Amino acid sequence: MSDASTHSIVVPPGLAFALDARNRGVPFDAAWIDGLRINPSAVERRTATLAARRSVKKDAQAAWLLKAITCIDLTTLSGDDTEGRVRRLCAKARRPVRADLIEALGLAPDSIATGAVCVYHRFVAAAADALAGTGIPVAAVSTGFPAGLNPHPLKLKEIEASVADGAAEIDIVVTREHILTGNWRALYDEVQDFRAACGAAHLKAILATGDIRTLANVAKASMVCMMAGADFIKTSTGKESVNATLDVSLAMVRMIREFRERTGARVGFKPAGGVSSAKTVLAYQVLMKEELGREWLEPSLFRIGASSLLADIERQLEHHVTGRYSAFNRHPVA
Repeated sequence: MSDASTHSIVVPPGLAFALDARNRGVPFDAAWIDGLRINPSAVERRTATLAARRSVKKDAQAAWLLKAITCIDLTTLSGDDTEGRVRRLCAKARRPVRADLIEALGLAPDSIATGAVCVYHRFVAAAADALAGTGIPVAAVSTGFPAGLNPHPLKLKEIEASVADGAAEIDIVVTREHILTGNWRALYDEVQDFRAACGAAHLKAILATGDIRTLANVAKASMVCMMAGADFIKTSTGKESVNATLDVSLAMVRMIREFRERTGARVGFKPAGGVSSAKTVLAYQVLMKEELGREWLEPSLFRIGASSLLADIERQLEHHVTGRYSAFNRHPVA
């Protein structure tokens, strides 16, 4: 194993970060939506350059990957989840990289943690207990995740129950029908109700971009959710046939940029589903840096919904330290 002195990895701490100031939202204004246009060909040309535009190698790549870990919402959303699995996931969130690798990279023990742990409501209390005192928030998927077709009053009750059990962040699912039929006022009212039910908890609005069909819909839905007070906008549930892509992500971050120019508010972004390799996450980090700036590389404004991604990042870090790739089973997520 390489000596720690051969590495110069500098990564800001991932623990006890502060979420960005709340997005207060703005009154609904249909003119903001009517004027939005997206050129799919231009989007494709732009995203094709992201992986190649900036070469991140060696110590710099290790630092970027360590930063990516601090932005992961470490997630388990399976039908066979148990409290034991969730508690193991929380233990991994607290120490996401093996101690020997942390030492070899010249970092202090316990200096890196994931951005959050994301679970169903059933496991919020257990996750909050397992993470008590760490500064790592619990995120709960809500509002009838993943389809979002529960009655509206039940959606509000589910949010309130998760907040009461200790969730600091709520990942809500919007009603896709509102987007597909262009009923933007209904989408605005829905998200505004969800925002109120969250209280002090931050709201991440999941657009389910694979279901809403067009980049124009993605852009308009992004803007409406931010107008209604969403603190983050998120691509996907991870359950659609197509989840996060660089194309939809570019459309969404351009709306984040426009919303900030209009209001001064900074809204976070979360790609979810399909971000499973270190190479892919680097492309998303380049996207955030080039489109929104350095501040959007922090967990206060950037999250990655993932489960298997962490194992691949840890594997790449081991290669950086030792020069060898190890089997995935040496890097269990939980």
